[in-house]
Amino acid sequence: MRVCVYCASSEQCDRVYHDAASALGRALAEAGCTIVYGGGATGLMGALANGALEAGGEVIGIIPRFMIEVEWQHPGLANLEVVEDMRERKHRLLTDSDAVIALPGGSGTLEELFEALTLKRLALYFNPIVLLNTNGFYTPLQRFMEQVVAQRFMNREHLAMWSMVERVGDVLPAIRSAPAWSADARRYAAVRG
Repeated sequence: MRVCVYCASSEQCDRVYHDAASALGRALAEAGCTIVYGGGATGLMGALANGALEAGGEVIGIIPRFMIEVEWQHPGLANLEVVEDMRERKHRLLTDSDAVIALPGGSGTLEELFEALTLKRLALYFNPIVLLNTNGFYTPLQRFMEQVVAQRFMNREHLAMWSMVERVGDVLPAIRSAPAWSADARRYAAVRG
């Protein structure tokens, strides 16, 4: 299974987030999953990659050229794809992925997550999307998305586009048990009356 992981590059966030990223990398590697992520060496990105590499996992980094110029890339990756820009990076991260996992992060992580959700809503991406709710990070987002539905900007069915788990050990079971997303989803992509 090829798993796309969105996560932060921040070194300043609480260590609990770094520990969870490292544990996720290890768990995915031990399960035989290939990880594809943003290719960075710092923050949750670095912790994820290090956890997987230490467990003998396969990790693919996809990084824009300008980040290579400032040496943000992870030096231990055997497979680092350099792309021209952020748009191409997002496309390559999602292409051929069997699932998406979103760890806590800032605007870049949230942008990537929302692009995946938008593509799923439009029946252009069909695979599971799992939010790892370390330290309750995504709880306010879950409430906000429920408000988006309540105020009729999305349909109730759209709340099934993702699942949220509290522990690293629940990520793979959530991926495996995710309900199938149908191409028919385009039929209710727009809000119905």
